[in-house]
Amino acid sequence: MPTNSTKRALIVLAVLLALTVAALGTFYYWQRRPLPPMISAVPGVPISGPEPDILSALPSDAPVIAYADVAALRKLQNSPLAAVLGLTSPGPQADREYANFVRETGFDYERDLDRAGIALWPAGFGTPANVLGEDRVISIADGRFDQQKIKAYALRTGKVSTNGAHEVFEIPGSPPVSLEFLSATRIALAGGKNASALLAAINPGGSATRDAALQSRIERVAGAPVFAVARTSNLPSSFYANFRNAPQLDQLIRSIQALTLAGQPDGDNLRVALDAEADSMKNAMQISFLLETGRMAGSLALSTPDARRQMTREQIAFLNSLLSGAKITHREKLIRLTFTITPEMLAASPVNTVSASPARAALPAHAPSR
Repeated sequence: MPTNSTKRALIVLAVLLALTVAALGTFYYWQRRPLPPMISAVPGVPISGPEPDILSALPSDAPVIAYADVAALRKLQNSPLAAVLGLTSPGPQADREYANFVRETGFDYERDLDRAGIALWPAGFGTPANVLGEDRVISIADGRFDQQKIKAYALRTGKVSTNGAHEVFEIPGSPPVSLEFLSATRIALAGGKNASALLAAINPGGSATRDAALQSRIERVAGAPVFAVARTSNLPSSFYANFRNAPQLDQLIRSIQALTLAGQPDGDNLRVALDAEADSMKNAMQISFLLETGRMAGSLALSTPDARRQMTREQIAFLNSLLSGAKITHREKLIRLTFTITPEMLAASPVNTVSASPARAALPAHAPSR
């Protein structure tokens, strides 16, 4: 080969090698770089931040962590988020059972609850080392509590034991509930099997080490008034039983490693984002396509006679607005679903009732009214 041809071949080889190295480096960077920020009420502004201190006291092994800054939401009386959580005044529509609860305990979550952190072990979210047969939950709440009234209410059907220097009140029920006062302004509640033992896992000093990946996900959304993070990479085989007749769907569901949700008021609207992290870019693309197909199919289904027979006009309008406004995107291994809930949508939704609010449903009401 002539010398000049050899030089040209070497130059081409060097260029190809450089391009290969650059491509591999770029691929590695895109695979390993931090996840993009979640939504904010102000577009483009991340809502990341330090973990709320109330979460650091929760057990570090919980697969699901949630948080609500109720004091901040209470200022948003016209926000649909406040309505969903039951933070607007119920007025004359308040049910008698809850009115009795408020009178006898001196506690009204619409007035007295400031913030709450929740650790969940859902029945389907077991781990290989601890496959659970039922749901378990621990909640730590800050607010204003009349300890004497609450203790008397708990002892109507329950009993008291001790956890170190603290009294633990055990209330029978389905599920059983245990509670203890961590301070004058902080209470802990646990529900499920061995609820009192769950309370013993609380770490008041907040020094427990949480899984680094879960911690990072929490910090991505810790600036939002409402958020939740779920680790889904170690689900037991029973969780996937419903998908065994759809192998492709089963494979895609198994590829999801974590879910992160954040809600942020934007004026009178509520902006919501849900991130799903897949184990590969290929699976992320397929999941995104599947969700988009399902969104379009859902919109078509709402126009059928069957839908009109089974749902009210208002319910159909709510779902149509939700589906038409939802956006599904993917980036590398991340699939993101974003949507906005408006007051008009909530007015047509069955969740816009105080009695159905998640905050009220979580309150212990095991003791009978007098």
